[in-house]
Order: sequence, then structure tokens, then C-alpha cells
Amino acid sequence: MPVVTTSSKKQIVLSAERLFALHGIDGISLRQIGAAAGNGNNSAVQYHFGSKDRLIRAIFEYRLPRLHERRADLVATRASHDLRSLLECQVRTLMEHSEEVDSYYLTFVAMLKQYGRRDVFDCMSSSMRASTRAFQEQVGAHLPFLSEHMRAHRISQAMALIIDATAERQRARASDRPLLPFEVHVMDLLDGVAGFVTAPVSAQTVEALRRTSPAGLSWPALL
Repeated sequence: MPVVTTSSKKQIVLSAERLFALHGIDGISLRQIGAAAGNGNNSAVQYHFGSKDRLIRAIFEYRLPRLHERRADLVATRASHDLRSLLECQVRTLMEHSEEVDSYYLTFVAMLKQYGRRDVFDCMSSSMRASTRAFQEQVGAHLPFLSEHMRAHRISQAMALIIDATAERQRARASDRPLLPFEVHVMDLLDGVAGFVTAPVSAQTVEALRRTSPAGLSWPALL
């Protein structure tokens, strides 16, 4: 059996993150990931991770703890009792991550969304899901004027918007395209997200929601 050291496991995870981000989940094979990781044994990735879904889980397990820790630190140290400050904790965490030169994580998550692979978020550990759920419940507490289903939808869409915007910044940085100054981009994105989640619900939306079965409403949370 091939021996995979901690160092080579990390290299496999980082190579998978990059290749999935650039080529999609279906556009790359485990063998190609192994080659990109510099592993001469073609079965090393298969041996250690078994499948693409398990490798995707490993990427989450590598990235999310530090992201969640950073967000929690911001929530604890900032005046996060108001909605805008709370949302800033998420925006700033992911915007900071978009600046990291060795990461394709945000582009990877955006690619998962593009391919409709939201099911893979179910593979996250219960502690990771709990951190996401707790943060989004904090945000939801500031939106009492929305119904339960609309509140879930708004928050999910807002989190997706943040991912898309920070992933685009990550792609722009990787290709040396012009970027807004960091703090300007943080504040501008925050303006947009805060405006979206607090927008009043129109009569037309209320009527459309009335005609929709609650059982048919499902908006998975992200990060």
C-alpha cells in the first residue's frame, strides 16, 4: 500500500482544490490530482481519499476551521450587535481569504455552486455545520419582518453573493487583473449585502409565496 505522509496529504488537498476550481469536479480525475501533487504513485489519491466526494470533504476540513475561527474572532471583538457589523464579519473573513496567494478555496466553492453540487455541503462535519447555522441564526434574529422561509432564502442568497464576489476577486488577483482597494471592496460589498437582506418584501413576492407550498422551498446554507 502507498504511504501518504501528512505533507503529501496536504499537497493532494491543495492540488485538488486548485484543479477543481479551475476545471470543475467532473473535469479532473484523481490520477491527474495525484500527478499535480507530485505523487509518482498513481493510486495514492485513491488509496487515501477513496473518492472525489471524500476529497471535497478534506478540502472543507482543511479550510473551514480557520475561516470559522476568524469569523468568530471578529464577531467577538467587533460591535456585532447590529446587522451590518455582523454581516461585515462574514464579508471581511472571506475577503481576507481572497488575498491569500496559495488558496483557490473561494473559486472552488463557487465552482461547486455552478455545477449544482450543493449536496456536497452535506458532507461537512456536524461541528462545521453548527458554526454556519449559529452564525446565520444570529443574522436571522435581525430580520424579524421576514417570514421564516423568506428569511432563510435571503440569508442563503446573501452568503452566496459574498462567495461569488470574493471568488471573483480571487480569480482577478490570480490573473493580475485590476482590483478595487481592499477596504473599498469590503465596504461596497457590505453595502450591497446589507441592502439586499433588509429590502422590504413586495406585495408581488408575498402573493407568489402564498401560492407556493412551503414543502417546495429549500435553500441550502453556504459556509
